[in-house]
Amino acid sequence: MKILVAISNVPDTTTKIQFTDNDTKFNAAGVTFIINPYDEWYALVRALELKEAGAAEKVTILHVGLADSEATIRKGLALGADDAVRIDADAPDAMFVAEQVAAYAKANGYDLVLTGKETINYNGSAVGGMVAGFMDTPFISLATKMDVSGSTVTAEHDIDGGTRVVECDLPLVVSCAKGMAEQRIPNMRGIMAARTKPLTVVPAQGSSNATGIKSFSLNPGRTACKMLGEDQMDELVSLLHTEAKVI
Repeated sequence: MKILVAISNVPDTTTKIQFTDNDTKFNAAGVTFIINPYDEWYALVRALELKEAGAAEKVTILHVGLADSEATIRKGLALGADDAVRIDADAPDAMFVAEQVAAYAKANGYDLVLTGKETINYNGSAVGGMVAGFMDTPFISLATKMDVSGSTVTAEHDIDGGTRVVECDLPLVVSCAKGMAEQRIPNMRGIMAARTKPLTVVPAQGSSNATGIKSFSLNPGRTACKMLGEDQMDELVSLLHTEAKVI
């Protein structure tokens, strides 16, 4: 079994968010980028565990992005991936990314495609399902556990009031959520080995994209909190009618 893990290059969570060009572009100046945690901690680490258990023969990481993302890709190699692929394109949206991942996976015979449940910058949770759609394969979303036996995958994911267990034959796409695996830290041997592992750059295929960004805006943050005493019930009711907002 060959596993393809799609990874995203995202701003570190400590980044101070700023926009440029009349709030139409993210300002990347001085920003530290990392592997999207859901892709790294859950999708990639679970793929590596499956290989270590003998269920997979190869783990490849794939990223759709430009050359400035290669340091992030090398970290994935340092964690233990066998090789990496960068689709050389500045992705306009999730559909474009999904098309590239699907095209590469189909052309190169990958049995299992893993993604994180979402990225921490856009939180769209869209790529995994669209990859499955482009590949015309089954999709398991938000899996918290996954095992492979031969050509059959058994996975668990949370539903209202409990957990559902599903089985599906390969090929398959799975998006991975918390519980799938535990975070790993690259060791020195892995870091040194990553320098010589293959990183292939290929051109983008097709041009699917369905959305465009009109503008960004920052979260307004917390507003002032009004404190009321237990004897101010009438004022509380009035504020709930006049000032409270439904989120």
